[in-house]
Order: sequence, then C-alpha cells, then structure tokens
Amino acid sequence: MTCLFCSIVHKEKEADIVDEDDTVMVFKDIHPKAPVHLLIVPKKHIVSIDTVEDADALLLGKMLLKARDIARDKHVDGYKLLFNVGRKGGQLIDHMHLHLMGGWSESAREDEV
Repeated sequence: MTCLFCSIVHKEKEADIVDEDDTVMVFKDIHPKAPVHLLIVPKKHIVSIDTVEDADALLLGKMLLKARDIARDKHVDGYKLLFNVGRKGGQLIDHMHLHLMGGWSESAREDEV
C-alpha cells in the first residue's frame, strides 16, 4: 500500500507546498478546518505518535519549531497544533503529521466558546 504523504514528499503527487527542508515538508490541508490549515509532515515515514521512537525526539522538536516559524512567517496570531493519533483519535493518513490551524478572527473565536 502506498502512503499518500510519502508520495507527496517524493513529489509523485501534487500538493500546495509552503515550506520544505531536509527533514520536513509543510503543505496546505486539502480539507481545511481553519482559514490557515497546514500539515507539517516528516519526510521519514512514521505511522503515528504512538509508534514514534525515542531516537526521533529531535525530529519531533523540529516539527514543532517549523510550525512556530511558519506561523510567524504567515503572521498567524494565535493558532492550534494538533496530532491525531490512530483512527479513534481522528488520524486518517497513516503517516505522522502535525496540524497547524489558525487565522480566525476575534469574533470567530468568541463563537467557539
């Protein structure tokens, strides 16, 4: 079975790529749940947070710092970071990824409460 995110990382499938370096790729979610909804995906195939190894601690840190940097670059003032873990946790693609969601107006955030 082919992994969708591995296909995107290897540029076999198209995505709206926002940023990329040697270890992670950032692209727009095709089903956004926020005005800004990006996915931070490691280039290394890891199924989920549940299967990540201790040796990947630096990669996890890099994903978080990349999310921070992208939010700053895009002037996203306030955002959510989310890992879905497993099907029961809402994970749809079996490749670990971090959601960066933000860009809501003040009035939209008040409506959420």
